[in-house]
Parts: sequence; structure tokens; C-alpha cells
Amino acid sequence: MTEPVRETYGDFTSIVGEKPSWVIGGFQLPDGTFWEYREPDAVAVVQNGRLRVAVRELTRAHDKVQILDNAKHMFFSARMFDVPPDGGVSFELEISSKCMRTAPGDLYDGFVSFNLLDFSEGGALDWFVGHDRIAPVYARLPFPGVQAEDARPMKYFAMFEELEHSPAVRRRVRIAYDRATDDCRWWLDGEEVWRYTPPVKFNGFVAALGIMTEKDLSAGGSVSVHGQGVLGEWSPLEITTWESGSARPPELFG
Repeated sequence: MTEPVRETYGDFTSIVGEKPSWVIGGFQLPDGTFWEYREPDAVAVVQNGRLRVAVRELTRAHDKVQILDNAKHMFFSARMFDVPPDGGVSFELEISSKCMRTAPGDLYDGFVSFNLLDFSEGGALDWFVGHDRIAPVYARLPFPGVQAEDARPMKYFAMFEELEHSPAVRRRVRIAYDRATDDCRWWLDGEEVWRYTPPVKFNGFVAALGIMTEKDLSAGGSVSVHGQGVLGEWSPLEITTWESGSARPPELFG
């Protein structure tokens, strides 16, 4: 039996280097322009191996495309993490948020995210961390430029499982996906809190670290920005990959 492979993916200092491990996220648009998830006055600090990003006041907004309006500042991993055909992969890290001038009890008014994005299928497995709410998330999204296959009963959807959270507290989160068994699981501080079976197979993930909102576009355009600010912190990712069901890590699927 092949043993699971464990690695750490961090190197946040490379965001200002020539061969970065993390790059500013965004999407190529049909008109040939590129939409960056980048707040112009964001401040990034790398200290003791952790990344901390502060945005004093959110400004980025898009009036027509929801997915472009949601993420304000986001880093994508420069590497794609493949999912073995008969195995799976898990990601674990510590994450915290500090939200200023966001609406109490409204997670989606401003939060910090960890996202696993499959651009071949439009899949997203996430953790959202706000001021006083936290949520594991499963979604299939219309990423710009991605032609995902149809799926039943719904091609696009998003599901959130909100949990209570204490402001500014550092949390340890984990997301695992087993392609062989179609099993997605989310852990919070070592406890499994949610699981789901997706209607499609995920092939590989780009990891993302974000500062986001999630407010529906109105008839007049974006309503997601009103002077709120967000500070996020992320530790390096601890990644475990296994090749077959028999090699699944016991701490995940014991």
C-alpha cells in the first residue's frame, strides 16, 4: 500500500519575487481585459512564516458579474494540486480574520477565505471566516472563461453551513476530497463539522487566500462596498495526498 504524501506549501515571501508561489488572482474577460482581485492599498506582511493582509477600506466592486464583485483581494497558488484518479487530497491551515465596520451577524458583509478552486469543473470548496460567523462552503460557480459540463439537478449553486465564531480568534481548518468515494469533508479545530457528496468529479485545485464579500448584485449594480475593512491571516498549507482508498490517512477517514 502506498503511503500518503505530506508536504507544506507556503513561501509567502515569494509574492514579491520573480518565481512566486502565490500570485494575485483574477480572470481573463471576454473583452480581452484581465480582472484582478487586488485592492490597490492592501498591505501584506509576512511574519514567522504567516501571511497577513490588511485592507483598511474595501474599494473593489463589479456592477455586472457577481463572481468578480465577491473577491476583493485574493492570492492564487502558482501551482495546481492534482487529485489522484483513485485517491484524494486534504488541505489544513490556520486562519483568522479581523473585520472593521461590517454588519454584526452578517458573515457575507466582509470575511477572510480559504478556497480550493477547480476551474475545469467550476468547483469551490471553501472556508469563510467573518467577524462572528464562520462557514464551510460548497459551490459550483460560473468562473469566467470556464466551460463546465452540465450537472443535475443544478449546474450552478452555493451552500453554506454557518457556525458561531469569536472575533479575531485563530482557527484551524481542513478540507478533504476523496475522488474515489466522492466524499468532501470539512473540519474545524480538529472536529469534522460537515460533509457533502458532489455531483461531479474534481480533477485538481488551485488554492486561494482571500478577502471577500458575498452580497447579491442589485438592479443598480454592486452594493458590497460601504467603508468596511478586513484583516486576514493565513499559515502555510499542510497538504496530504493519497493514491487509493486503502491509503487514506486514518486521521481523516478513520
